Amino acid sequence: MDHGQAAPATFREVFGVGEFRALWSAELLSIMGDQLARVALAVLVLDRTGSAGLTALTYALTYLPDLLGGPLLSGLADRFPRRNVMITSDLLRVVLVAGMAVPGMPIAVIAVLLVTARLANSPFSSAQAATLPLVLDGDRYVVGQTIRQITVQTAQLVGFAGGGGVVAWLGTSQALAVDSATFLVSATLIGFGVRHRPAPPANTADGTFSMLRQLRAGAGIILRDRRLRALIGLAWLAGFGIVPEGLAVPFAAEIGEGTVEAGLLLAAHPAGIAIGAFLLGRWVAPARRQRLIGPLAVLALVPLLGFAFGPGLPAAIGLLLVSGACTAYQVTASATFISLVPDSGRGQAFGLAGSGLIAAQGLGLVAGSVLVTIFGSAATAIATAGAAGTLVALPAAAAWSKARSTWH
Repeated sequence: MDHGQAAPATFREVFGVGEFRALWSAELLSIMGDQLARVALAVLVLDRTGSAGLTALTYALTYLPDLLGGPLLSGLADRFPRRNVMITSDLLRVVLVAGMAVPGMPIAVIAVLLVTARLANSPFSSAQAATLPLVLDGDRYVVGQTIRQITVQTAQLVGFAGGGGVVAWLGTSQALAVDSATFLVSATLIGFGVRHRPAPPANTADGTFSMLRQLRAGAGIILRDRRLRALIGLAWLAGFGIVPEGLAVPFAAEIGEGTVEAGLLLAAHPAGIAIGAFLLGRWVAPARRQRLIGPLAVLALVPLLGFAFGPGLPAAIGLLLVSGACTAYQVTASATFISLVPDSGRGQAFGLAGSGLIAAQGLGLVAGSVLVTIFGSAATAIATAGAAGTLVALPAAAAWSKARSTWH
């Protein structure tokens, strides 16, 4: 599938598709609500328990269930009509998050409700990912993914900048209630704005469904295709790129800065991704984007080597902006991955790839904490992660180049 030197699709073309507007609006609302809920839950647990450890654990629970839900529940998006899966997941989260918003709800119950709500995220995300290639064709799909990535990164920036103030204004219970309402609006937008499509044909020989069988089928799709394996390898390099995020606060303290500056460091990488995604999606031809996946994956990690020279705040922000801009290759890699997977297995394959990505990022954060303990320097730990990531990225990029050369 080579698009030659065809001009990239435009943002206006993509937003001209009504179904995309519905999906995009629903996702934007959910992301904003989730960012608000993460802050609210952290504040709630800290106020109730006074324990920084429990607060950190609660924050981790907003991410960790995806490791289980991705492999086990993403296959639902290949078994049932995907619009139905998204609506059901949203309505389930309406009820669960509303339960968390009840004043005085015990922390243990909140934790159970939170894990269950996050598990519902996996089938929703997989159904959405599998629906988008049916809504947007050709390069419009890649540009649509670019728009989504810019939206996600911008929402993270807004969350870093203003989430605490909004929670302080609304209160924790009211902030959680707002998050619950965003899922209800999301379900409404999808119900009225996305066309019903039947479930894809079963990808098993006898047409029956089981989670284990669906999991094996999804894994088989990935393992049999060298292009998919190469793209997953490039995507999981995010495990190295996330290290500066985990060490932003200690690095800021190391160079004599405070929490405001740490926030700027946290915001630099997603800001770079948003900029890079816009430039790639708007100005780079489709075929060239695919050729750039490997080189950009390497270049996304090279700037981290600059931390070995003890940069001050402006230089560190600049390094992270450049790293983030190159990390925008992930948008093209993800879109290419989904387009290569047969429709009958898209949900499951997306769930497996996404769970692996989350695991890689979790391991990266753990590795960063180990490195800073060994070296006693956050800057050295970041530079070490950059060096290791570059060494891994080089053969991964070569594998993609080789796989792509056989793509007819």
